[in-house]
Amino acid sequence: MWLSFWRSRDRFSLDQLRYLTDQLTKIQIVNEINKDFVIEALRSIAELITYGDQHDPRFFEHFMEKQVMGELVRILKLSRISSVPLQLLQTVSIMIQNLRSEHAIYYMFSNEHMNYLITYSFDFRNEELLSYYISFLRAISGKLNKNTISLLVKTCDDEIVSFPLYVEAIRFAFHEENMVRTAVRTVTLNVYHVGDDAVNRYITSAPHADYFSNLISFFRKQSMDFNKLVSDTLTNPGPDSTSTIIAAVDDIEDNLYYFSDIVSAGIPDIGTLITDSFLVVLIFPLLFPSLRIVGDNEMQSGVVTSLYLLCCILRILKIKDLANTIAAALFYPLEAFTQSSWGKFNGHISGDGFTSKTEVSENDNLNSYDPRCSMVNAPYIPSSSGFHSAHAHSQNDCRSSNLSLREVLLAYVTKGNDIEVLGSLGLLATLLQTKELDESMLDGLGILPQRKQHKKLLLEALVGEASGEEQLFSPKNSLARDGIGSELEYYHEKIKEHYGVSSQATDVGTSPLVRRFQVIDALVSLFCRSNISAETLWDGGWLLRQLLPYSESEFNSNHLELLKVSYNSCASALMEEARGIWSDFLVTVLCEEWRKCKRAMESSSPRKEWTCMLLPPHKLSSEVDVPDESSFVAGERMLELVKVFVLQHQLQIFALGKPLPEQPPIHLPGDLPVNHRAKTCGLDVSGPKPGIELGLGDAVPCRIAFERGKERHFWFLAISVGTSGWLVLAEELPLRQTHGVIRVAAPLAGCNPKIDDKHPKWLHVRIRPSSLPFLDPAKFNDNGKSKTKALIDGRWTLAFRDEESCKSALLMIVEEMGLQSDEVHRRLKPLLNLEIATDSSSSSVCDPDDSSSFRTNPNSL
Repeated sequence: MWLSFWRSRDRFSLDQLRYLTDQLTKIQIVNEINKDFVIEALRSIAELITYGDQHDPRFFEHFMEKQVMGELVRILKLSRISSVPLQLLQTVSIMIQNLRSEHAIYYMFSNEHMNYLITYSFDFRNEELLSYYISFLRAISGKLNKNTISLLVKTCDDEIVSFPLYVEAIRFAFHEENMVRTAVRTVTLNVYHVGDDAVNRYITSAPHADYFSNLISFFRKQSMDFNKLVSDTLTNPGPDSTSTIIAAVDDIEDNLYYFSDIVSAGIPDIGTLITDSFLVVLIFPLLFPSLRIVGDNEMQSGVVTSLYLLCCILRILKIKDLANTIAAALFYPLEAFTQSSWGKFNGHISGDGFTSKTEVSENDNLNSYDPRCSMVNAPYIPSSSGFHSAHAHSQNDCRSSNLSLREVLLAYVTKGNDIEVLGSLGLLATLLQTKELDESMLDGLGILPQRKQHKKLLLEALVGEASGEEQLFSPKNSLARDGIGSELEYYHEKIKEHYGVSSQATDVGTSPLVRRFQVIDALVSLFCRSNISAETLWDGGWLLRQLLPYSESEFNSNHLELLKVSYNSCASALMEEARGIWSDFLVTVLCEEWRKCKRAMESSSPRKEWTCMLLPPHKLSSEVDVPDESSFVAGERMLELVKVFVLQHQLQIFALGKPLPEQPPIHLPGDLPVNHRAKTCGLDVSGPKPGIELGLGDAVPCRIAFERGKERHFWFLAISVGTSGWLVLAEELPLRQTHGVIRVAAPLAGCNPKIDDKHPKWLHVRIRPSSLPFLDPAKFNDNGKSKTKALIDGRWTLAFRDEESCKSALLMIVEEMGLQSDEVHRRLKPLLNLEIATDSSSSSVCDPDDSSSFRTNPNSL
């Protein structure tokens, strides 16, 4: 008994290791009888070697002396039972991962035992065994450095001729299991980041360089599947559409980050190899041709998917040549990248795994471009999804094959639907923020920020370059001087000679100043469009502010006139809202959206990820099962109008070269007249709350039933205080008959009072929510979808004792609604007067808490 006790406590002893290794050497066959002992012995050896590495070097000395690694290999050869190889791989993985001694790692990697295990013919039909094998490869790669990697390769004349770890790992690079693919990427990145020149030459030589071309071909297939998913989602959105798209986006971006990690390893020629592959396999034959609008009733998801993928590639793959080539290619017409005109590429990577000629099937591009379709004066074809506006494109629309890709982007901005506008703005914004792009390239595209123009011209003036000072102080300065397009010309020549694009760039000779005005023209045109969401217009406003921080010099008279007309249209619509269903919230919402818009315009980066262009658009209540006359529909329309108006107003201030004020220029709340109904009733600034006492001087007695068969008697009052107002039902106090206690209060605005046609003593009023529900995070999720059932308005039917009382109540409501609307008009008056607003905006004050401080949730009896 005592012997058993001490042996159980001493299992981490050198004697135990000697015992296990001695028993392993005696095994001549592994079968069902002894497999449990073998598996337990293998597991215990891993524990003992790990323990000894940290506490007693004699453990590993014994491991080397008895050549235990050789015994493990021998056991693997003897075994025909799947559980033994599985445990053996786990044992070796644990030892490699936990050994800290470099000497121990060197021994483990020597004698070709590791390479034997790596190349052993395991039965990978067993998924668990494959998982342990991949973990084994990953464990080895985690210990690689310039010294250890030499133990795992075979060389001839100082050149590597065999590297089993790398070769066997990339066999599983495109396995169906994502975890396997992820582990393989870890192995390859660990190899790349060793920085061994001989290894780098090996992985970039034929046929191993095929791995990179295969990666990009895999990414191309993934992109096409992604486009189909986006198309299906936009056509038939479901409850899980958003989560499905986001998961697919994560996969796309993970792949791109893997490419970025490969490039960051600094292996010679890898950046060029990946750049060429992306352009030849994906961008030129697939993404660029997909920007064309095609076919009757086809979902134009290819445009959106292509724009998004281009944004991702530029944002994640920080390769200068790739970014500048993409930018330079935007000067070419769409037809330059169709099958008929660009398919022949020079054999610049032939023999290294990249084909010298890229074959592109007719249906490979995301929109299945048909070169036979009519290009001139073709109508804009709306898709069956309903997300695309049915409006005609002019002769210079995005379907004209004569337009450059840059002009196609601008055409989408001016004439595309909301999603296409957002995608085009996203690509332009991404180009603007891509640090790898030369400034002369941005200037050529017409999107070089004005502050960068001034900085460059200032440097030229300081160093004495000709005309630098003259251009710096010129109101219409431009970087278009002799030689400024050298970077652009270099990449145009590369596109022609290196990639075999035979077409000529369409607007190379155009001045950057002209292109800049084209961009500004497109943005101004966008701001004047009424069929684009406010969120997308704000993105256009951000881009404009990046190009022109504070300047009116680059707005011509036509721009200013168009913006003014658009502003006046929004201002008129806003005036109507002052008498609308949500007039009591108008000032509050306007002040809040003013701050949000200002932050968005002045931010250094766009306010949201461009992934939003792929997600099913949020439907307004009017597009679902909610009646058009519903207050919820009116509230969403009011919010959308306020966002557009705020942007238009800030553009007016910006066009004058003035800074944006922190608050909109509106009046502060005014004092109530002495004879105001709220004062005569004794209502204080806190507003009507259940249980509060008030005077019943103007109140009208009525009856109402909140439940069937339970009619109650109340006194009815309509009261307004500033921009707020309420319908109040109070119970008369028995001892003070001129006073009552508030039982129920509901919003006055939007109550839509109406006397019943058949019962002139009945008054119908609508009871809308006391707050905007779609602004309440508790009721709506991040995608703007209600967490509850469809929202509907309530109704009160008030029964009065005679027709005169009913008419009196109606007139009281109309009077108080008029006072409420007049106060809203008064407060907004300086904002709606453009000349006053732009002159006095810096000294104006907005206090949204005062504007709508009285909010009462409807309370049932």
